[in-house]
Amino acid sequence: MLCTRRVTPLVFVLLPTLVPALPSASSAQAAAQDVRSEIEDLLTDPGVARALERVEALDDWSLETLIELTEIPAPPFLEAQRGLRFAALLQELGADSVWVDAEGNVIGLRRGIRSDRTIAFGGHLDTVFPEGTDVTVRQVGDTLFAPGVGDDTRGLVVVLTVLRALEEAGVETEDDLLFIGTVGEEGLGDLRGMKHLFREGADPIDAWIEVDGGGLDRVVSMGLGSVRYRVTFQGPGGHSWGAFGLGNPVHALGRGIRYFQDAADRLTRSGPRTSYNVGRIGGGTSVNSIPFEAWMEVDMRSESPASLARIEAAFVAAMERAETEENGLRREGDPVRLVLDKIGDRPSGEVPPDTPLVQRAMATSALLGGEPELARSSTNSNIPIALGIPAVTIGRGGAGGNSHAPEEYWVNQDGYLAIQRALLLTVAEAGLGVILP
Repeated sequence: MLCTRRVTPLVFVLLPTLVPALPSASSAQAAAQDVRSEIEDLLTDPGVARALERVEALDDWSLETLIELTEIPAPPFLEAQRGLRFAALLQELGADSVWVDAEGNVIGLRRGIRSDRTIAFGGHLDTVFPEGTDVTVRQVGDTLFAPGVGDDTRGLVVVLTVLRALEEAGVETEDDLLFIGTVGEEGLGDLRGMKHLFREGADPIDAWIEVDGGGLDRVVSMGLGSVRYRVTFQGPGGHSWGAFGLGNPVHALGRGIRYFQDAADRLTRSGPRTSYNVGRIGGGTSVNSIPFEAWMEVDMRSESPASLARIEAAFVAAMERAETEENGLRREGDPVRLVLDKIGDRPSGEVPPDTPLVQRAMATSALLGGEPELARSSTNSNIPIALGIPAVTIGRGGAGGNSHAPEEYWVNQDGYLAIQRALLLTVAEAGLGVILP
């Protein structure tokens, strides 16, 4: 899932066509100069040049792999079948070791020469589409149509192609590389794969590069935080005439929505951008029955952790007020009961723009013809960003649309450029390894 709000670039870096957006940002300027030299050195390396050539030569293979993986269903919480094939491909393409962790993430290790740091490069295995969705790929001209063909199956293919190109070109890195297919990125998965990878006591990951979303321009270095709730009001239920006077869960739910919107509207008209949405609602059995249950699912997002906390508090207060007032109106029977289930919690945060990983992501985008800009989004990178670990999300390339819809499509419009960009960024972050005689 990638819902992005573009923001004014904080700094443009690297090539002569780019200049710092903030003249006083001396640290960003210094970082830009260092990155410029670093990337220029990388491009003169024969191994890196071979790897970039291999990426373009592997274009047909990448498309075949995209079709194969797309046609392996990966519904929410049911990613295992696709994960097994992804693991087999990691093994075939030369990873030193491959395993599936306790949460279902598929991980391939490519050892570095010194192994002082660990750099992770990943995409997510899951799609938003439920079990039973037809995921057969239909090709019309140069366009591939299928649920999940772009988001994020193409991201997985970028990860695999980078591994294959590095292996076939004989490029070594200083640091260990992890090639990862994560579970639980979409919807109610709530980034469970990433939360497991970055849990307390886990083997440390020093930087994260995620492939999600399209194009070459966007560098997601800011995490959009969100909280999600499933709200249920429960009551005894009964006949609309014979049991009139009982507390009504639907009435309580409606009251709660009104109170929440009144408060949320005030909170979202100024300050850091914040949003709220009642996305799903249900309950009741018939028009002449007092419901025994009414429920809804609510999404709240904000650029600011403090603003997100405020709107969440307003939401909880509105639901509790609705429960109290509905019970005050009942004339008989057991009270209506409120149940609040927090079903999503994605932290927010920002990576400083002069961080080397961010500068490298901007630089490699510009080098391959992109117009880089920093962006905010809700992606796997939210987790490391919130923990203060450098992380970016970059695009899968090509051209696509209708993400999260059955008619999702992807076109291989210079799609290899995004893979070359990902390869350069990964090698730059991990350090080009030189084996001494």
